[in-house]
Parts: sequence; structure tokens; C-alpha cells
Amino acid sequence: MRQLLLRPGAEELNYEIRGIVKKARQIEALGYPMTWENIGDPIQKSNHVPDWMKAIIADLLKEDKTYGYADSKGVLETRKFLAQLNNEKEGTQITAEDILFFNGLGDAIAKLYQFLIPTARIIGPSPAYSTHSSAEAAHANTAPITYKLDPDNQWLPDMEDLYMKVKYNPSIVGILIINPDNPTGMVYPKEVLEGFVKIAEEFSLLLIADEIYQNITYNGIKAVALAEVIGSRPAISLKGISKEFPWPGARCGWMEFYNRESSQEFSKLCQTLENAKMIEVCSTILPQLAIPRIMSHPEYHAYREEANAQIGKRSEWMSEILGSIEGIKFNPTQGAFYNTIVFDERLLTPNQTLPIEDERLQKLLDSWLSDSTMPLDKRFVYYLLASERICVVPISSFCSDLRGFRVTLLEENEEVFKDTFERLGRAIRKYLNS
Repeated sequence: MRQLLLRPGAEELNYEIRGIVKKARQIEALGYPMTWENIGDPIQKSNHVPDWMKAIIADLLKEDKTYGYADSKGVLETRKFLAQLNNEKEGTQITAEDILFFNGLGDAIAKLYQFLIPTARIIGPSPAYSTHSSAEAAHANTAPITYKLDPDNQWLPDMEDLYMKVKYNPSIVGILIINPDNPTGMVYPKEVLEGFVKIAEEFSLLLIADEIYQNITYNGIKAVALAEVIGSRPAISLKGISKEFPWPGARCGWMEFYNRESSQEFSKLCQTLENAKMIEVCSTILPQLAIPRIMSHPEYHAYREEANAQIGKRSEWMSEILGSIEGIKFNPTQGAFYNTIVFDERLLTPNQTLPIEDERLQKLLDSWLSDSTMPLDKRFVYYLLASERICVVPISSFCSDLRGFRVTLLEENEEVFKDTFERLGRAIRKYLNS
């Protein structure tokens, strides 16, 4: 080309969660079935959408208004409904005008970073969810700035690490919180959230909370919403229905703006995001229309409680199978439906292997391992693909210096779930002892 096409930072847009699928598909092409633990898609794991929920959607399809445009900011009745849900928490109050719909949270995240000046940095957790870290890095033309989540302390954030990075980096204008967390499955206690608010107050920072898993907690744990603790600080909550209903294909997410008049700069950002949505006309209307009907349905609360209880049960099974394996750091999950397992890096070497019987698989594996700079956790993940046909995601791909992998807790079939993680546990032991 006569000129460069990509802006600096564009190459930071990396999504290993789906990237590893290409290699798994190569194995499937050889005739092997694959166990997918790489992506949080409930439907892929045979999660059943209740008939009453499908009936609501079917009824909406009979209404002419379902086929038209919504208000640019989103369906007004839905925004009023969601504002009321927030206000019932008795924290920071909002109106329908403080809610803005997008075509999924990926769309919302991209828009948020699109309009920040490149020198304005948002510090986020590490391990990081790739959509956030990649978007932040691409907007800033450099690697993301992160604070540590500690696997030796139940994946709680290292608040001293966060404080020092904020204090000595004046380009940081905001803190990203993912609660419940992806990829670790940790839920922040209220006092930890209050610690974030305290740092934000001291350094006049914006708070951004990805709360899409807010209603997916279990085993006695409940998530505290950002709105309950922020007081008068400017903040944005990111929410959606993809996992909660579950309806990931709906691509329906929204932002809630808190205290938008508390800062002139924040108010301008909110208005800019609204203006950008007006240029697009609106986001997809069907799921927006469905939200109040589904969430106010008399069976919805019981449905969500039962679904959470089942995830909690699978979390306990996973703990029983993997929790006692030497050489890894294992933390039981509290929310969302992921778990991140970390290796003791002193036990990882570039010479470890798993048995591969099929020469075709060995040939594929050898081609994947040709990169001598490959992180050692990715090496394990590739061996696991070829040996056990289990597809997981390396934690080095989550903007982390740790070495491990992420799995899901979505498999509905108890026999399949236990078999998957028993095979995974045996593979870990073999690999570390090879």
C-alpha cells in the first residue's frame, strides 16, 4: 500500500477466546469431538431457555412496533423499568434519561474508548477481560495499564498496587471494575468497592463497572452494585442480558450514567455517547422490548435462583475435582460462570508434554509449538487440545503475567461436566510430572 493503513495500537485488538477455536477446528476436521470450555455461551452448553420466556418473545414478534425504530437512546418503557430496578437499591438514583442502549456490551465498550482522548487511560484488572483491555490499548496506542488481582487472596484486587499506579500515573482518568469478575469468578465485597471509591475520590477519577454478571452469583454470595457505594462520584455501569436470560445472540447491552452532572467533563462524555447513538438511529429493538416483560414475569426470580444454584453446584464439583491438585492455585468461584486456574510457575518447563497417539495430531501440535517465545501456559493449552480435545483459554491471553487457563461452569449435563474436569485434572498432573 502507498500508505500505512492501521493506526498505532490497532494490533492490540486480540481475542484469544475465539482465536483458539481455529486450532480446535483443525482437530475436529480430523474426526475428533471437541469439548468447548473457551467461551461463555450458555446456549452452546445446552442451557434451556424457558418456554415462558420464548412465549414472550414470540408474542412480541406479532406486534408491529417490534419491527420499527426505537428511541435513539433505547425503548423508553424499558429504560424507565431499568432505572426503577436501580433505584430500588437505594443508592445513587437515575432516570430513564441516564440509560443508553447498545448492540451488546462489546459495542458499548468500543464506543466508550472511541471518544476518550488517547492520553486518557482507564486502568483495569489483570487478568483482564479481552474486550476491555484490547479496546483500551487500541485507543491509547500502547499496552493496557492494569492492577493486579491476587490468586493468593481469592482473586481480590491488590489495592496497594492500584493506588500506587494511579498516584504516579497522572494519565489515568478512570478505574475499571468487573464485578462479578470475568475471568476469575470473584465477587467484590462491599468494603473492596468502597476502597475503589476512596481512590477515585482522592484522585478525581471516573469509575466504570462491568456488571453484566451482577445477578449471577451463588453459594450464599450476593453482588453489591456500584450504584450502592459511589455516593456523588461520576460513574458508568455496563449491563446486559446476554448471560442472564440467557440470550447472547440478542446483542443487547446498556450503559447507566451515575451523577452525570457532578463533573463537566463527565457530562460531556455522556452527551457525546448519546450523540453517537443518535447518528446510528438506535440499537436492536426486540430484546429491549422483551426486558421488562421477562424480568417482571412471575417465574423470572425463581428461574434465576435455580440457574444460579446449578452453577453453584458445578462450582462445588469443580472444587472437589481440581481443588487438591498440587502445582496449581485454585479458588472456588462466587459469581459469573468462569474459573481461572493458575500454575505454580516454578513447576512449568518448556519440555513438558502430554501423550499424543495420533501422528496427525502430533504434526498439528508441532506446528503450533514452533514459536519459541510462546508463554508456557499457552503451550499447555495446545497440548490439552491435542491430547484431551478440551479447549480452554490461556491466562497469558488475558493481559496477565500469570500462567494458567480459564474454564467455564456452563455444562448442564452432570456426567459430561464431571468427566471433562476429571480428564482435565489428570492432564494437569501428567503434564506437571512429565
